[in-house]
Amino acid sequence: MKFILQFPDTHGLEGDMLGEHHVGEVAAIAERAGFDALSFTDHPAPGANWLASGGHQSVDPFVGLAFAAAATERIRLLTYLAVLPYRNPFVTAKAAATLDRLSGGRFILGVGAGYLKTEFFALGVDFDERNALFDECVDVMQLCWSGEPFSYAGKHFDARNVVHKPLPTQRPIPIWVGGNSKLSRRRVAQRAQGWMPMGGSPELAQTARTLHIESFDALAAMVTEVKEAAGDRADELDFCVMYHDEAIHADVTADAEKHREAFARYEEAGFGWLVVGGRDKPSAAHTDWVEAFGETYLANRDEEGRV
Repeated sequence: MKFILQFPDTHGLEGDMLGEHHVGEVAAIAERAGFDALSFTDHPAPGANWLASGGHQSVDPFVGLAFAAAATERIRLLTYLAVLPYRNPFVTAKAAATLDRLSGGRFILGVGAGYLKTEFFALGVDFDERNALFDECVDVMQLCWSGEPFSYAGKHFDARNVVHKPLPTQRPIPIWVGGNSKLSRRRVAQRAQGWMPMGGSPELAQTARTLHIESFDALAAMVTEVKEAAGDRADELDFCVMYHDEAIHADVTADAEKHREAFARYEEAGFGWLVVGGRDKPSAAHTDWVEAFGETYLANRDEEGRV
């Protein structure tokens, strides 16, 4: 099992997520604590009402992860997740390739189709086109990362004999698809390298415009379904999910055996990556939490990665 630290979010309109947390310091502390990756989310133009009702602030995830890359040597760098329809696919391909190259091949491009209508309006993107734009972007990025000249007529652009240089270190950069819908799972099985389902309450799923997964058994069954649909590619796929037990954020060392059992259950279901952290805490308290998590769960992992 590998663990991803979600960079600490600030929820609501008050405060500033960078006011208490220095990106380089958080990344370096996470790496020393034994975390396997650091992640940032993506909201370039969130609605004020959404933030005021519990939404979270964000930085540009590519810039934030590039800063984290410069302060670390080992940990992977994940967009959790970047909304593909928000950007021209050539811009996304260039940002991803640059980050991957500069980090020495540590980037994972976690992606989604998006759900905040107000954000789509602010960015001038047609909400009803989001799935078509998502698939178009994946097509174009793969062509960019091939390093060969190509042409592509998109819904809102016409690229003629273009070529993408310099190339990323990874060929291709891993793409992990977020979302619970049948369409998202089909994308994973057919063309991506990983799946990031969304857990949580029915209300959260409704807000994110995705299918609510009613139980752990249902989640495990979906993993099996994706693997079966992927056929010969099944063993190449990664599965990543957020760990939603709030108790671990209140006291990281309490009930450690209970959490280890939960981690093992996720692993048995096919998940190789768990996302933790991301809660509002002052800088010193967050540092203490990260270090305590490392000491409690990461320092003594066995050869197969079990905690």
